Amino acid sequence: MSKHVSDHEELELEPIEGLPERPPPGEEILWQGKPLWSGIALRVFHFRKVLIYFSILVTWQGFAALWEGEGAKAALFAMLGVLPYALAGLAILAGLAYCYARTTVYTITSRRVVMRFGVALPMCVNFPFQKVESAALRLCSDGTGDIPLTLRGPDRIAFMILWPLARPGHYRNPQPMMRGLRDAREAAGILATALKAEHGGGVVHALAGAAEERPSAAEAEPALAMPAR
Repeated sequence: MSKHVSDHEELELEPIEGLPERPPPGEEILWQGKPLWSGIALRVFHFRKVLIYFSILVTWQGFAALWEGEGAKAALFAMLGVLPYALAGLAILAGLAYCYARTTVYTITSRRVVMRFGVALPMCVNFPFQKVESAALRLCSDGTGDIPLTLRGPDRIAFMILWPLARPGHYRNPQPMMRGLRDAREAAGILATALKAEHGGGVVHALAGAAEERPSAAEAEPALAMPAR
């Protein structure tokens, strides 16, 4: 199901970006896309939560200085003493999100979903439609969306291998997830049509999702569902 890419030079020699080789005869590329770095930053590296944490920490330094009877100037210097560490931490998270977004490519063909991702160790993973039991669409408040895939059969990929393209909280039965999509609805619709064609029919539920950053009960029900066989 998976194919590792040995180094960055192989990625540069991709016949089609995001694919290790050209699709075989009869297989058609239906859609390709990349994640937005902001979606990766917010939901993989929790950039907003870290920003809030550092904001509270910097503010607390100022209040602590004032509480101890120091003047406004001393309080300001106390806050500025923490600020460089806060900015460095946020810059590292933003840089990691940018690198992952830049090296990730999602591909939907008429037979499979392909995810190419990884910074230090690039890899390409294939998910044939025969292995896909269902898919779901989750829309988020930042305007991006995620599409997790539920796999069938005993052949699974470890959560840590899939990270950061793994659905949070699903460690025992990892679910690959196309994260941070700008055009998530379009990709979900194309995937739904392809799944129906591959499975010979079945009901595809209306596309819906939870516009929030954390997994919720609304996310548990697949938006694109194919009956198990």
